[in-house]
Amino acid sequence: MFRYAKRHAVIIGSLIMREIVTRFGREGIGFLWLVAEPLLFCLGVMGLWWIIKPEYEHGIHVAAFVMTGYMSILLFRHIVSNANGALQANAGLLYHRRVRPLHIYISRSLMELAGGTMAFIVVYIFLLIIGVVHPPRNYLLLYFGYLALAVVSHGFAVTFAAIAIRFEFMERILPVSMYLMIPLSGAFVMVDWVPQQYQALYLLNPLPHGVEMIRASVFGEFVPTHYSIVYITAWALGLNLLGLVLLARAQRLIDID
Repeated sequence: MFRYAKRHAVIIGSLIMREIVTRFGREGIGFLWLVAEPLLFCLGVMGLWWIIKPEYEHGIHVAAFVMTGYMSILLFRHIVSNANGALQANAGLLYHRRVRPLHIYISRSLMELAGGTMAFIVVYIFLLIIGVVHPPRNYLLLYFGYLALAVVSHGFAVTFAAIAIRFEFMERILPVSMYLMIPLSGAFVMVDWVPQQYQALYLLNPLPHGVEMIRASVFGEFVPTHYSIVYITAWALGLNLLGLVLLARAQRLIDID
């Protein structure tokens, strides 16, 4: 069992190194762009909100609010977007007997997770130093919420990608879907701010659950949050299982010539 897991870890690690070199090259800061890209996005949006918005909204500092929301939606968007067309672009790798389509998707998701996590840590430490936020009230909830969000994002990524292999128009729909998910993700609104009669409907989307868990850890019990650990876990498992089934059926359509 350990040998089996080690073999897959080596394959995924090699694919991650290959992807880093292919995407970012060896010149300049190279792979550091993996962290710098989401970091610059977050700092830019956070700075803009800090200028045009009041310092506090609903008792929450606007910079801390943007950090918890925007870093979450960036993680989702980057994981899903970078999976789109990944198999077609790396079809030649499937000549290697041990490389499977799932290895390609997992390697990309792990790479985006690593970059997003490092960027989140940098922004959090910066806000901690200037006194905008406090250390997390519940580290376990923070870790679980962020990881659950990443696993749900990976499930969406594999599912969308597998469907796109069969139906090319999905590649055109995906960018539009990513923009539509921004107001539905909980990135820029807390569930408690949504009218009460619509909160249950809003929480049918699994993404706000992960974002609310992160905010519950960062802001503490004085800020009301709404989430279900069981619900987001069920979505994470269900989406990944669905993605595996669809991928298994669609991979025979990949042209590796």
